[in-house]
Amino acid sequence: MPKPNRYFQGPPSDHFDGLRFHLPGEAAVPGKTLRDRLRWHMEPKPPWPKQHPSPFADTPPARVAGLRATLVGHASFLVQVAGLNLLVDPVWSDRASPVAWAGPKRVNPPGIAWSALPPIDAVLVTHNHYDHLDLATLARLRARHPVRVITPLGNDTIINPATGGGTEVLDWGEMRALSPDVGVHLRPARHWSARGLRDRRMALWGAFVLTTPAGVLYLCGDSGYGDGASFRAIRTEFGPPRLALLPIGAYAPRWFMQAMHMDPDEAVQAFQDLGAQQALGHHWGTFRLTDEPIDEPPARLAAALAGQGIAPARFPALRPGQVWQA
Repeated sequence: MPKPNRYFQGPPSDHFDGLRFHLPGEAAVPGKTLRDRLRWHMEPKPPWPKQHPSPFADTPPARVAGLRATLVGHASFLVQVAGLNLLVDPVWSDRASPVAWAGPKRVNPPGIAWSALPPIDAVLVTHNHYDHLDLATLARLRARHPVRVITPLGNDTIINPATGGGTEVLDWGEMRALSPDVGVHLRPARHWSARGLRDRRMALWGAFVLTTPAGVLYLCGDSGYGDGASFRAIRTEFGPPRLALLPIGAYAPRWFMQAMHMDPDEAVQAFQDLGAQQALGHHWGTFRLTDEPIDEPPARLAAALAGQGIAPARFPALRPGQVWQA
């Protein structure tokens, strides 16, 4: 008899079979066998530097009436919009790992010092991989002052013991109001979830869409490209985003990573599918998770943009502490 889902109990739906989540109407993102993993780990890997410091460091204003986004590092952003301060997938820990003594170690400090953070109104956690859901950071945030934490179904079971409870969960298609003017919506992403070896796809994952006076914001923590339908669906439902946060790294080798992580060429195609006015590239250059050289994602992004005749300023690869402001 299979073990029950440790994170979420609910009725089956078009994307939940009673035990695990999947994309509606599609098979799950395929898992990799032990043989696949051994093959990957035996392949040659280019070296990464032990330190890759960013030339930027941000001291954000207390509040912003318009729109301002700062890359903290990897997939962590501070988004300031319509008077709200929002953190997306915040990770201030030194490692993206279940333990403090091993696992991927950051090669640059957070682009915003902890002491420089403004008051945070809400935290949005896209899924439970360790480079996106950092319990130590969430506990520190809750210890500073009350803050809303919003995440897909099942991740509250992971977060609440570390933060004292109160985590709000969303299913795909649901939304919460962050203020009278700002709403956060959860939509599908082509990815998966796990904190260990036996809990794959037992918590939901997704991408957030913010509807704001400054326009629609698309916050993609992690996603493969697939056939691009998930990006075109955002444009159909919400209109072209004012700003899209799109991952451009953790894509090599493609035979292993393509189903779950876009490469820069696919990120540019997603940008076009969305019809976004502006994109910011992230998910590169802080934690070594895969096999591409540390400086390859921005170079490939620049080449992909040039190939499509898109001005590079419309989709830069950000470094930690770098700011984009409308």
